Amino acid sequence: MRILEISPEAVPFAKTGGLGDVAGSLPAALESLGHQVALVLPLYAGAREAARDLVAVGEPYPVPVGPRVRTARLWKSTLPKTLIPVYLVQEDELFGRPGLYGDASGDYPDNAERFVFYCRAALEGIRRLGVAYDVVHCHDWQTALVPVYRKTLYAADPVFAKSRTVITVHNLAYQGLFWHWDMNLTGLDWSLFNWRQLEFWGKLNLLKGGLVFADAITTVSRRYAQEIQTREFGCGMEGVLADRQRDLSGVPNGIDMAAWDPATDKLIPAAYSAADLRGKAACKAWLQKKLGFPASAAPVLGWIGRLVDHKGVDLLLQVLEGLLRLDVQLAVLGTGEEKYHKAITSLAGKHPKKLAAVIGFNNQLAHEIHAGADLFLMPSRYEPCGLNQLYGLRYGSVPLVRETGGLADTVVDATPESLAAGSATGFVFKKYNAEELLAAIARAIKLYDGGTNEAWLRMVRTGMAQDWSWRRSAQEYAALFEKLCAGRA
Repeated sequence: MRILEISPEAVPFAKTGGLGDVAGSLPAALESLGHQVALVLPLYAGAREAARDLVAVGEPYPVPVGPRVRTARLWKSTLPKTLIPVYLVQEDELFGRPGLYGDASGDYPDNAERFVFYCRAALEGIRRLGVAYDVVHCHDWQTALVPVYRKTLYAADPVFAKSRTVITVHNLAYQGLFWHWDMNLTGLDWSLFNWRQLEFWGKLNLLKGGLVFADAITTVSRRYAQEIQTREFGCGMEGVLADRQRDLSGVPNGIDMAAWDPATDKLIPAAYSAADLRGKAACKAWLQKKLGFPASAAPVLGWIGRLVDHKGVDLLLQVLEGLLRLDVQLAVLGTGEEKYHKAITSLAGKHPKKLAAVIGFNNQLAHEIHAGADLFLMPSRYEPCGLNQLYGLRYGSVPLVRETGGLADTVVDATPESLAAGSATGFVFKKYNAEELLAAIARAIKLYDGGTNEAWLRMVRTGMAQDWSWRRSAQEYAALFEKLCAGRA
């Protein structure tokens, strides 16, 4: 198959979160299965710096955005370590900025125009190349008009006549919701601005358009695909998604198994594997020393991620005073809301031997925490997929998670039955409250009991043996794409 990936970000060109990792890794995994893949991105200022050997493709071309005609140009690069073409759409007034979606003052006020332009410019650029793709795979609200355009403005275009569109929702909370008059920017007929298609409570909803017009919808875990059809997690789209449940599926994200491998990781102080865990003890001792913790057999707990509500930071703060009275040490790495920065750093100042807080992001420290921690905390309110629990599994840093989204799909709770069967990989609690979180931590500490008993080590090794590679994810995407193509006229 010929597969075109259209995304607002992809590593190493542009990244704000997990979407960048997905779009940067999936193309190579699909190519390894024998498919021909290309990727389209905006040419952000940062992407220009990251791209290798940029080459202009064709001539500049016009793209109407409302009453104005802007000029786009395609540039070509390749994904690192592959020959996969990456087409970057240039329009410096819209994309030649430091941020992808905004700056310190908030979202860019012209984001509707920026990504309306991007969707149409991407399709128009590919049309001019004359390459017909079997599947056009779009990611999140920034690309959601592509399926709409495919079935309206480009419905009769021979390049796209047999293309099937798929949209992947990485986080339904972000929908591209704009002033209703921004409908004029799209070039679409106002008849589409109705409650079944592009309108949402009087506003223009770009993601809704993609959900309605795409041939298939995916999200990044099977559990999240079910959850977003409910009022609790549907963010107002539960009705649309329930109507399309036959076309909705969940494909868990993968991880880069080479970059995240404790046996070869150059960012950690000692190598180790499931067969030989001695290096993990050395990594723990290193982390304790680096963070100012005393050398101890006490379990080290790790937390890496955004310090925001839906990640469960409020639960962590509710239990933190009680948790620090136990024989544990906790390493926190992340950035987010200022109120959480202050609360956690204040507690770290009071308990420097038991709590270390690093506000910001540091890739090496992230690897060191995964390698040195015994337990990894992810008590999220909701989590479409999650990657850190997968890194935790890979590094023998046993995940402790809430039963939601991708966390529920990827971690097997340490019950007496799963421990006896050898299938346990972590600890799972159900209700979103501090009591259940603390009870799960207490259960984990009890089983840990120094970290040398057979039950604990068996669980660590079981988690490390899991296959969460991108190849596994790509096989699921490819099966979906092939099914779509088999059913076309």
